[in-house]
Amino acid sequence: MYLIVNIIGLVVFLSLGVLFSKNRQQIKWKSVGIMVVFNLVLAWFLTSFPIGRSIVAGASAGFNQLVQVAYQGIAFALADWVDVKSMNFVTSSLLPILMIIPLFDILTYVGILPWIIKWIGRGLSKLTGQPKFESFFAVEMMFLGNTEALAVSSLQLQQMKAERNLTLAMMSMSCVTASIIGAYTSLMPGQFILTAIPINVINAIIITNMLNPVTVTPEEDTIATMTGSGSSASAQDVGSGSETLAEATIAEDEVPTREPFFSFLGDSILNAGKLVLIITANVIAFVALAALVDKLLGIINPWLTLEHILGIVMFPFAWLTGLNVHDAFEFAQYMGTKLVTNEFVVMGKVTGTINQFAPHYKAVLTVFLTSFANFSTVGMIIGCFKGLVNRQKNDVVAKNVGYLLLSGILVSLVSAATVGLFVW
Repeated sequence: MYLIVNIIGLVVFLSLGVLFSKNRQQIKWKSVGIMVVFNLVLAWFLTSFPIGRSIVAGASAGFNQLVQVAYQGIAFALADWVDVKSMNFVTSSLLPILMIIPLFDILTYVGILPWIIKWIGRGLSKLTGQPKFESFFAVEMMFLGNTEALAVSSLQLQQMKAERNLTLAMMSMSCVTASIIGAYTSLMPGQFILTAIPINVINAIIITNMLNPVTVTPEEDTIATMTGSGSSASAQDVGSGSETLAEATIAEDEVPTREPFFSFLGDSILNAGKLVLIITANVIAFVALAALVDKLLGIINPWLTLEHILGIVMFPFAWLTGLNVHDAFEFAQYMGTKLVTNEFVVMGKVTGTINQFAPHYKAVLTVFLTSFANFSTVGMIIGCFKGLVNRQKNDVVAKNVGYLLLSGILVSLVSAATVGLFVW
């Protein structure tokens, strides 16, 4: 019975994308069908076959090893934070970011990560039939995160029409950052975290194609990149076998020089430190504010809490992922908490008990949490666009806050329902 409900739920979640579409006539149904089938096969492979499970288990172990190496650096400076029976949230999950972000930045500096992103994006474009940059961006944000991927795509954003900018903003709601995966896997089942990441990439393309279908001409379907570390600017036709320069390029005297490596590394470490402080501040502030709201609601009725209210609102969607009523109500509260605060707040609540959950519940909860889809992310995205594009394009994004939230929620629900089909 619950499997049938899960299947119905997946259909309902996808149907909501059609229902709220800005232009149903322009939806590329063939492309959507191909991506849905591909995602189902991918989820089946990663969760149901020994080789698929071995791949995600190996990747999870790799990230956990990175975290263990990071602990050595933390222990050197803060031994009494590491050599304890139970490390606190900041030490166990956030301080490893100080090593992992610079590692990924080094891979970017030497050109390895951009090369991986480009070729995966190229293959994804051919598979999905979607515009080249949208496919490129889907992979890019998986490694770099939303604001980082948008920042390095500023040249492209300035050249693209406003409707495509909105598509990228909506996709940005469903990303994660590769450098933070180690923090996730230290709190939640790593195999489902790593399964969710590629599933989210495809679903972000599916949902945005439904909600905001945009016609892109061959002339518009190019990728503008800043090669090297600012050595030149060009538009690359990643759909063909060669790369062609666009007519408009940055003049020689306007091209910045490549930043020295150790200066670049120093900036990366400082940015990692800022990110740790930002996440810590957000978690503390949001948990405290949620507690304050609960206190105020308790004056009206002791039963009234933010989690109970959100649990009621989100319950139908939670139940449609194939859970029993008790688990669905609890899941709905976690869903609402994640949207109001962030995924780390919920992960911190369940990390000690999640391995006791039923396999299906464990899978759908972990997959749903594996994204940055929440209210605070909307503000980050709008703020990022404001600094990257002109006012007219930024206004298009700012006027569609509801679509940004809807996109993030639907991608998380579709991903959870997709993976949940194969885990019982």
